[in-house]
Amino acid sequence: MTRAITCTTRRPRPGEKDGVDYYFLEPAEFQRRQRAGEFIEHATVFGWSYGILRSELMNKLRSGRDVLLNVDVQGAATIRRRAQEEPELKRALVTVFLTPPSIKVLEERLKKRAADAPAEIQKRLGIARQEITQWKHFDYLLTSLSVPEDLRRMLAIVEAEKMRAPRSPAPEF
Repeated sequence: MTRAITCTTRRPRPGEKDGVDYYFLEPAEFQRRQRAGEFIEHATVFGWSYGILRSELMNKLRSGRDVLLNVDVQGAATIRRRAQEEPELKRALVTVFLTPPSIKVLEERLKKRAADAPAEIQKRLGIARQEITQWKHFDYLLTSLSVPEDLRRMLAIVEAEKMRAPRSPAPEF
C-alpha cells in the first residue's frame, strides 16, 4: 500500500519533507494547477489550500498499488462524485471514516500535538463535530484507538476488499 502525497500551500511543520509528507507549493503554483484541472479534489482548509493530483493517484493505481488518500469529508464527497464519472476510480474506491472515540480525545490529541493556539483548537473541534455526522456516507467506520491498531484494522479492510467477488479473479477449475 502507498499513500498519495497531497499538495498544500501551508508551510512545512518541523520534520516534514517536501515530496514525502506533502508537496509544498506556493499559492500561485497551486492555483495554476487548480485552473489546469490537475487535482482530483482540492479544498481550502483552515486558510490553506490542499489537493491531490490526479496524476499522483492514477499513476499509482495503474501500477497495481493500493493507494491511501487522506482527505476530509468534503474531499471524500468530491472523490465519490468523480468516481461515478470515472470507472477506473470507481472500481478502486473504498471509503473509510476514521474518527476519534470522542471529541474529548480529539481535543487531547490536538493539545498534545502543540501545533495550534487554543482558539484554533476550538475552531477545529467545532468543525470536527460537524464532520463526524458524515460518517454514514462511508463504506467503513473506524474508531481510532492507536496508530498501530488503526493500521492493523485498515489493512484488514484492504484485505477484505480484495476478496470481494467483483475484485477477485474467477477461480480456475
